[in-house]
Amino acid sequence: MKDKVVIITGASSGIGLAMAREFAGRGSKVVMAARNKEKLEKIESELKDQGYEAFSIRTDVTREDDCRNLVKRTIEKYDRIDVFINNAGISMRALFADVKIDVLKQLMDVNFWGTVYCSKYAIPHLVKVKGSLVGVSSIAGIQGLPGRTGYSASKFALHGLLEAIRVENLKNGLHVMILTAGFTKSEIRKRALMENGKPQGYTPRNEEEHMLPEHVAKAMIKALRNKKRHKIVTIEGQLLALFQRIIPTICDKVAYRRLSREPKSPF
Repeated sequence: MKDKVVIITGASSGIGLAMAREFAGRGSKVVMAARNKEKLEKIESELKDQGYEAFSIRTDVTREDDCRNLVKRTIEKYDRIDVFINNAGISMRALFADVKIDVLKQLMDVNFWGTVYCSKYAIPHLVKVKGSLVGVSSIAGIQGLPGRTGYSASKFALHGLLEAIRVENLKNGLHVMILTAGFTKSEIRKRALMENGKPQGYTPRNEEEHMLPEHVAKAMIKALRNKKRHKIVTIEGQLLALFQRIIPTICDKVAYRRLSREPKSPF
């Protein structure tokens, strides 16, 4: 990964931040994108103080012009893009019967359309160097999760988009990978949108029991080096992907039972 130009969206916290640090530590030129300019600049300063190459660009992935600008400014600075990681994402926690339509649209705007916009402008540059296009997904993209309809829908859409892009680019060397993380310690559940669109403000799960984002970042690096097409980080996720094909009805019941036990479950 040394000297590779890597763009990461959603880089101001959680998995995105862990990836930025991991790539920087391996000598990559890291371009960090997120909406929070202050956080990005602080992280950029910290990485530079450690002797790493880092560059931050405030980006709202729901805005096509922001995504175009992210790619444009990266090319102006480094003249290439080797890896583009679509990591920006939000979650939700509400029953489909209760959630406002605008909340579902917001989920799709960030998780799906953000990937569409960024990938559209990054791919021509990735193809030139036979680089990698990555989408960070979730087990919600393998199994529809109750109370998270918009989140699951966005991740299923992400899978379909990236798999189709992979097939379209079979002859020009573009590497396309979907990274599926399991439950990871982060702020995503605190920021999850409720039925009225307001952030949940707390996490219904014991975050200390979840995988560290640094583990996901290391798995990402290894999968990229091996040109994986789909990397499922956890054993639980790997088993779910297998059982979904064999005993899907039981998978439905297990998902319902596990998530219904969360504190303040909407169902």
